[in-house]
Amino acid sequence: MQGIIELAAANLLSPIILFFALGVAAALARSELTIPEAVAKGLSLYLLLAIGFKGGASVADHGIDTTLILTLFAGIMLSFLLPFIAFALLRVITGLSTVDAAAVAAHYGSISIVTYVTATSVLTLAGVAFDGYMVAVAAAMEAPAILSALWLAARAGGVNRSSDPAMESGLFREILLNGSIVLLVGAFLIGAVTGAEGLAQIDAFIIAPFQGVLCLFLLDMGLVAGRGLRNARHLITVRLLAFGVLMPLIGAVMGMVTGLLLGLSTGSLTLMMVLGASASYIAVPAAMRVALPEANPAIYLTLALGITFPFNLTLGIPLYLAIAQFFTGG
Repeated sequence: MQGIIELAAANLLSPIILFFALGVAAALARSELTIPEAVAKGLSLYLLLAIGFKGGASVADHGIDTTLILTLFAGIMLSFLLPFIAFALLRVITGLSTVDAAAVAAHYGSISIVTYVTATSVLTLAGVAFDGYMVAVAAAMEAPAILSALWLAARAGGVNRSSDPAMESGLFREILLNGSIVLLVGAFLIGAVTGAEGLAQIDAFIIAPFQGVLCLFLLDMGLVAGRGLRNARHLITVRLLAFGVLMPLIGAVMGMVTGLLLGLSTGSLTLMMVLGASASYIAVPAAMRVALPEANPAIYLTLALGITFPFNLTLGIPLYLAIAQFFTGG
């Protein structure tokens, strides 16, 4: 317990978390501080490119083996199964409608790439090694949860998709060609092809500036989260708030069990827990606009970005790291 408290305290006092807190505080105080949309988009593109390329270069160095393939498969299955747990929990403790519960469940089966990036930064600063191919697992976990949520909604009578093939085609296009997925996977493949030599050529661009760019990006995320909390406070009940904290812990436990069965290292086990615990607020909301337009975005966005995201950043990541170290002895 003492180790977890020390890790959490160190994480809370790190620049990336403090900049996020500054953004939340500024938004709640109705400050005029803003990050221009074009700048925020550029920061997001940079982070996706950097983490994808570094992951691909690491895979080139590591090589494709059974562990990598099994981890990819396990990540996909985890993403597919988590929405069923989230949906059942939401229906039992919150009483959300079928459509809203399915939309929220999709977010909690998919992943937050920013939470993943933050976790890799925490691991790097703590000197804990992890496998670069975990970014490929993150990319693979974006879409399966969306399919699970749509099945849940259709099965419960919340939506009928079979009669609208044009909308179904639009949904799958939205999923497969989502900008974040395209850039992440593309940068990963380029890094895998060019390897260490390619990484050395752009090292000054994607290594040294990374922490500073992440701080600025999390400042913007704090502003967005703070505004969401301020504007949707009447929709977030105590039970929804409890779900926003409980569900990531459930996802982390499932990620931990999966990682232990695979025999992952301390750093990779931590990242598998982070992927299980995080909630998407980029790719899935875009897909939900097409797939479940009846769902209330104020609910699923505020839960994912305003509740679960801050929880994982401040307390979750140190907790997952401490648990991984306990089980692996790392």
